[in-house]
Amino acid sequence: MEIDTQLFLFLNKLHTRWLDTVMVSITEMWPWIPFYIVLLFMVFKHYGKRGWWILLAVGVVILCSDQLSAHVCKPLFQRLRPCFNPDLEGLVHLPKGLPGGRYGFVSSHAANTFAVAAFLTATLRKNNKSIGWWLYAWALVSSYSRIYIGVHYPGDILAGAALGILIGLIIWRLMKLIFKDHLDTRPWLDTPK
Repeated sequence: MEIDTQLFLFLNKLHTRWLDTVMVSITEMWPWIPFYIVLLFMVFKHYGKRGWWILLAVGVVILCSDQLSAHVCKPLFQRLRPCFNPDLEGLVHLPKGLPGGRYGFVSSHAANTFAVAAFLTATLRKNNKSIGWWLYAWALVSSYSRIYIGVHYPGDILAGAALGILIGLIIWRLMKLIFKDHLDTRPWLDTPK
């Protein structure tokens, strides 16, 4: 726990005024909209009409990771966010101000982004070998921003990432079982029956 706190303080203190603006933006959803549009294009290019099933599965992935992290883990562990830890009062840099919830273990941002990264990497890697690098980089940068703005310890991020990856891969395996080989073919290669 002490190492987690020390690492948090080290990373949280690496700030500048211009980077505050960048990190506050990165932690939000809207700056990533162009990235999401590219992912949508890739899903529909690869799967055609079946892309709607992939999008539904992404919704299930986010629902599961968000509900487990926010409504199971946080109330269960009740680990205060660093910005609410009385031992760290006056030491935490908060460019965005205080968050809504008091507890931070596990990070829902990390769980959600890593769940989507794991699921979409498994979904799109046959057509694009580098997609995993882009998705996991997005999840990592988005998650790091939560440490930067003072609302999560690195341990919160790591646990959220592990939970998210597990959920993303489980949902992918379920999709593979439900749809069997139909998710492996590209629509433009399908032969009429």
